[in-house]
Amino acid sequence: MSPEPSQNGDEKPRKPLHDSTLVDLYVGEENNHYPLHEKLLCYHSPFFASIFYNKDNKSSRTKEFGLPEIEDESFALFVGWLYSSALRGPEEEKDIGPLLDLYFLAAKLQIEALETEIVETVRAYYHNNETYPGLRRVQYVYANTDEDNVMREMMVGSIARYLTLADSIPEHWAKALKKNGQLSVDIIRSIQQWHLEARQVPDARDASVDRGRNTFKGAVGFSHVEEGSSMEDVKEEDEEEEEQSQVNGNGSA
Repeated sequence: MSPEPSQNGDEKPRKPLHDSTLVDLYVGEENNHYPLHEKLLCYHSPFFASIFYNKDNKSSRTKEFGLPEIEDESFALFVGWLYSSALRGPEEEKDIGPLLDLYFLAAKLQIEALETEIVETVRAYYHNNETYPGLRRVQYVYANTDEDNVMREMMVGSIARYLTLADSIPEHWAKALKKNGQLSVDIIRSIQQWHLEARQVPDARDASVDRGRNTFKGAVGFSHVEEGSSMEDVKEEDEEEEEQSQVNGNGSA
């Protein structure tokens, strides 16, 4: 009798998962061959359980299945986790990329335990190294996840903190926020989840407090900067207007 798949540990398998029939998986465009223990695979992955434990599915009889759309590197990482129950943490930021690909694969294979472990591993890396996810990382996660996603939520929450504490918005982030309205909305939602007290947030309606607007002579207020304009563009326009007014003034004299 085959064990019911249970990645939450609610039901322990009656027999060792390694003492089972091997199934043949063919991964990637080159059909790289991975012979894996059926019970072990299906115990952790409802996706594979629905394939190999379904009598109406051809793969349940042939014990073969192809995953041509999956990258071989990601699947190799999955197999390593499957047989060791351990996930190697990133040593450098560049190691985050393969972990994200493994995360997307875990979602496809419906392995929530692995998804959670990867999120916590990535979260710990940024926290322990006192760094934040880069724009490309965030965009990559957005391109490969749905709105209600834990990895996306963690990334957005990190960026919300980064931008809030920064003295200014980096140009590449400013451009990205203008193009991706959903990202902007998600950042605001993340900040709302901080549940700040009113006294902790500057009140732009109060004339007695610094509202972040430059008020000294010659400065440009927020309302003068149009969408898509940089401060340099605004300064150049101001200089051109001043030169033009001087010309007009000399002509009328």
